[in-house]
Amino acid sequence: MRVIRTFAKYLEENRDYLTRLDAAIGDGDHGINMDRGAKTALNKLESTDPKTPGELMRIVGMALLSSVGGAAGPLYGTVFMKMSMAFGTKPELSDAELVQGLKQALAGIKGLGKAEIGDKTMVDVWEPVVEFMEEEINKGKTLADICGDVVSLAEERMRATIPMQAKKGRASYLGERSIGHQDPGATSSYYFFKSLCESLEGG
Repeated sequence: MRVIRTFAKYLEENRDYLTRLDAAIGDGDHGINMDRGAKTALNKLESTDPKTPGELMRIVGMALLSSVGGAAGPLYGTVFMKMSMAFGTKPELSDAELVQGLKQALAGIKGLGKAEIGDKTMVDVWEPVVEFMEEEINKGKTLADICGDVVSLAEERMRATIPMQAKKGRASYLGERSIGHQDPGATSSYYFFKSLCESLEGG
């Protein structure tokens, strides 16, 4: 629950910033849509009181799918629905199980959006971050150990979208004019991983 509250807080605080980013290369509604979706998800969680991580993710996913417009609704809805399926009915998650859920979420994003690294989308943050997390967990580290590095990598990959030319979504229609703008989906993805790490660290 803490991760959703933290993510919602960042989305609310940065709603106008995300919207400005999206206005430059998209529909100009990413911040508004994500903030509305997060608030809807929180309301649903408070009224349903989920008992497992999988149930929590399912409720959030359904709330985002029903309340977020544009491309973000299906993409972020898929993130949480895929994580819900990966977690199943487990009452608690190990770090490895959490990372497996994130891998399934990444697969869902790529399957839905058909985007790859370098296309100037949220995949540019998700793929390197999830791969890094899996590699470090396989070395025996905990997520709490690597959270600082995860957030730094997410920020680095977010900023790396600025010089890219968009190849997917509304931004791709702009061609070379999409160069020089930070991708809004990559930016909200940075807030997602920042929120995840802060919740794991108890922050």
